Amino acid sequence: MIQTAHFGRTGHDSTRLLFGAAALANATQAEADRTLGAISDAGINHLDTAASYGLAEERMGPWLQRHRDSVFLATKTEKRTKREALAELERSLKLLRTDHVDLWQMHVLIKDDEWEVAMGEGGAFEAFVEARERGMTRFLGVTGHGKAAPAMHLRSLARFDFDSVLFPWNWPLAQDPAYAAAVRTLLYVCKTRNVAVQLIKAFLRRPWGERTHTHATWYEPLSTPADIGMALGWAWSIGDVFINSAGDMGLLPTILLEASKSPTRPTDQQMADMAARLGMADLFA
Repeated sequence: MIQTAHFGRTGHDSTRLLFGAAALANATQAEADRTLGAISDAGINHLDTAASYGLAEERMGPWLQRHRDSVFLATKTEKRTKREALAELERSLKLLRTDHVDLWQMHVLIKDDEWEVAMGEGGAFEAFVEARERGMTRFLGVTGHGKAAPAMHLRSLARFDFDSVLFPWNWPLAQDPAYAAAVRTLLYVCKTRNVAVQLIKAFLRRPWGERTHTHATWYEPLSTPADIGMALGWAWSIGDVFINSAGDMGLLPTILLEASKSPTRPTDQQMADMAARLGMADLFA
C-alpha cells in the first residue's frame, strides 16, 4: 500500500507517489493503457501531465474517459499570455476527454521576463483565475526546473495564494548549500500556508554526458530497486511531500514496488556512500 497524505488544502488525499505522465510522451495507445492500468492497480490516484509532454494527454484520454472520477488530474501550460494559455487548456481538456482538471499549473515559471509577462496585464495568470471561475480547473499551481525554482516559487506565492508548487530535489542538489537553504525556506512557507509540495528528479543519478541513453529520462536515473528505494525514502523524509515518478515506463514497476514498501529515511552516510558508488552528480551544475 502506497502512503497517502492531504494534498495541501485541496481536500484530496493523494498517494505520495504521483504518476509523472512524461513517461507517456512517446507511448503507443496500448502501452499507455497498460501503464495506466498498472498505476491504478498499484493504488496511484494522482496523475500529473502537461501540454508539453508529447502524446501524453492524448494517450491518457481514452483511459480517463472511463476512470476520471477515481483520480486527481493535473496538467500544465508553458504559455505566458492569457489568450494562449486558455487556448492550450481547452486543447488539454479535449485531449484528456474531461471538462475539467483538478490542478492547472504554470509550468517552468523560473525566468524573470516570463514571470513578468505571465503575471502582468493580459498574462497567463488572468487565464488561471478565469479558468478556476469557469470550473475548468479546481486548483492552481506553479512548477519549476533548475536551481532558480524555489526562489521563483516564493515570488509567485507572494503574488498569489497558489495551491501547489513543484521543484527538483535529490541528494546531489541537497549538497548545494544555497539551493538547500532556498528549499527549506520554501518548505516553511508552504507548510504555514498549507500549499502542496511536489518533488521531481528524485530518482536522479547524474547527467547523461556522453553515455548512451538507456532510459527515456533526460537524465540518467537510478535503476536498481535498492537505490530507488533509498532515494525515495530520503526524499520523502523532508515532510509530507509528493514525488513524481520518473519519466520512463520501464522504471515504473520498480518505483511502484519500492513505494509500496514505504521506505524509511536512510542515513546521510548511506546516501553519501551510494552517491560515491554511483558517481551521482548535480543535474544543474
